[in-house]
Amino acid sequence: MSIKRVGVIGGGQLAWMMAGAAEKLGVELVIQTPNANDPAVEIASEVIYAPVDDATATATLATRCDVITFENEFVNLDALAPIAASGVCFRPRLEVLSPLLDKYHQRCYLQQIGLPVPKFSTLEDISLSPQFPLVLKSRRHGYDGQGTFIIQGAASLQQTLASFAGKQTSFLVEEFVPFVKELAIIAARSPSGEINTYPVVETQQEKQVCRRVIAPADVTPQVAAKVEAVARTLLNNLQAVGIFGIELFLTSDDRILVNEIAPRTHNSGHFTLDACETSQFEQHLRAVSNLSLGSSDLRCPTAVMVNLLGYEDAENNYLVKRQQLAQLPQAHVYWYGKKRSRPGRKLGHVTVLLDVADYAQANKVAQKIESIWYA
Repeated sequence: MSIKRVGVIGGGQLAWMMAGAAEKLGVELVIQTPNANDPAVEIASEVIYAPVDDATATATLATRCDVITFENEFVNLDALAPIAASGVCFRPRLEVLSPLLDKYHQRCYLQQIGLPVPKFSTLEDISLSPQFPLVLKSRRHGYDGQGTFIIQGAASLQQTLASFAGKQTSFLVEEFVPFVKELAIIAARSPSGEINTYPVVETQQEKQVCRRVIAPADVTPQVAAKVEAVARTLLNNLQAVGIFGIELFLTSDDRILVNEIAPRTHNSGHFTLDACETSQFEQHLRAVSNLSLGSSDLRCPTAVMVNLLGYEDAENNYLVKRQQLAQLPQAHVYWYGKKRSRPGRKLGHVTVLLDVADYAQANKVAQKIESIWYA
């Protein structure tokens, strides 16, 4: 079947960044999103205005496109099941998403297929004498640091749980991993089983929010091979179609532990827009449209991606700062068009391409970007 129209559930910046790839591939994007000022509205061929978990709207979306994919995982799989049963093509399939959307179920699945994960339990199963520090995570709907807490002691645990009283939030409890680096890999799988992985990257987080990405990561070939093997094992076991973002911890003895799986394009892969032969957004559309996957090779020795995070409550397009960032050598500035800034909100990103493989220089470039943005 020739796929000409791709439905996307979600209208944020991840869908917005599919625009260039869609035009290149001759594909139209039909977006389901609730707000007229969401980033992807301006690039969509058609928009269905509805919440992303509105299955009735998704049934309408299905009549306007050839295949449906996801920009985020805030969907209701039970409500979507009858639509899939009627023959609508979801990529990835709902059965692929099922073990991943709840973080506890995701941990259990990863463990089941033999992938290394931190020690974990449900909040209800935690021992009477938990080992602190520990990590507390909302099992659903956590992102950009929201719903993730580093707990230092019993009093902190009780205080955090009390703040969720009456909100019917379930939690995953994990051991705190004293990692030396956080890593990530973007991997794609096609309907025929073809897999392509991007270079392993280092992600630098602050308050559980990604601030910077350095590609490739400064790790040994052995560590990179372990991370790539994790990606292949995961995608093949799931029989997945599309792009997946996989976040991992690297320990001091070169062990890797899987932190989280995102069944979609991912912030750790934004550098691919400018630094790779095929961006993660084009790769995702290629996979869901049943086209051959493109090359994931780097076009430069090193790339640095820095998120432009909100640091105030304001309505501001920060044009002067964006112009300053654009003047940096080999800089590519992306502004998501969001009308409102708030602390921690992803407003845009900057990618700088380096002509040398120099980890220290990459970090200096990241610091320069942040000195302009947060001045």
